[in-house]
Amino acid sequence: MLVKAHNELSITSLWGDGTMAAADGIRFVVPIKTLHSGPNPKYFGRGKGITWYNLLSDKLCGLNDFPVPGTLKDSMSILAIVLEQQTEIQPTEIMTDTGAYSNVVFGLFRLLGYRVSPRLADIGSQRLWRMDMNADYRELNVISSNKIRLNRAELHWEDILRLIGSLRLGKPSAIDAMKTLRTGSKPTSLSRAIAEIGRIDKTIHLLTYIDEEEKRRMILKQLNRVESRHSLARAVFHGQRGELRQQYREGQEDQLGALGLMPNITVYWNTLYIEEAVRQLRVEGFEVDDFDLSRIFPFIFRHINMNGKHTFSMPEEVKEGKLRPLREVKLEKYSPLS
Repeated sequence: MLVKAHNELSITSLWGDGTMAAADGIRFVVPIKTLHSGPNPKYFGRGKGITWYNLLSDKLCGLNDFPVPGTLKDSMSILAIVLEQQTEIQPTEIMTDTGAYSNVVFGLFRLLGYRVSPRLADIGSQRLWRMDMNADYRELNVISSNKIRLNRAELHWEDILRLIGSLRLGKPSAIDAMKTLRTGSKPTSLSRAIAEIGRIDKTIHLLTYIDEEEKRRMILKQLNRVESRHSLARAVFHGQRGELRQQYREGQEDQLGALGLMPNITVYWNTLYIEEAVRQLRVEGFEVDDFDLSRIFPFIFRHINMNGKHTFSMPEEVKEGKLRPLREVKLEKYSPLS
């Protein structure tokens, strides 16, 4: 309902059309003993923690989030966070950071009708794949010497279709499905078959990522938006030194579910009043350019009191469905000659 209300505000169409989203995580230290945290020296030092993994629409509202153990790779979670979100906004291209992709993820996303577009920090070590070893790609011949083995995909095609159908129906869950594609640390034959399909899509992504500056800029833009939302989430999650102290997974999900809700409420409130302020400026004859509005982020929170006592008495104008009155600010109309 909150995403729907946010989506109905006209200003959100300047930020995106809902076809793109970005997935990333915030790490939280868990200083108590629990089965649902894991070690990760890079983020938790000698302790353990979990990741709050979340999906942000290009319309700047959160679509889904859940906790994952600190040791679980982001590539295990990205499929679940996209398939299991239930809002009216249905993105088809998902931007991620470097650690959230694999050949299998590329393959599954393509087969499910999505595109995964990771930022590539280690692009110099990536390999390009080809169908025909005799094809001439000129300057790219040296770096595209790896052949895609479509016979692997053909051999398991029925199983691949069965898996894709099951994921679409939500049985099994995406994370459980990803786990079944490995036996211990080794991929299964089905996983290797899907990876061959993924190498096709990954090669296309690599070539367009290198060739198109606008694509690189768009991926970075979406990931920067997620980081801005994370700054807001950190400010909301200020109690107990910003550490997660729920022992059981249900408690962690409740606490981090509330963390997903509060930034969305803040963003909706900000967006609502930004839109009203812009409307008022235009009524008063000020020119407000849509291009400038497209670069505004509604993740600001300096005006929100995160600490102390909170009262929830509702002003009369709000009870009547009206907005609070805007502050009186003296503005002078801009003149090119001034």
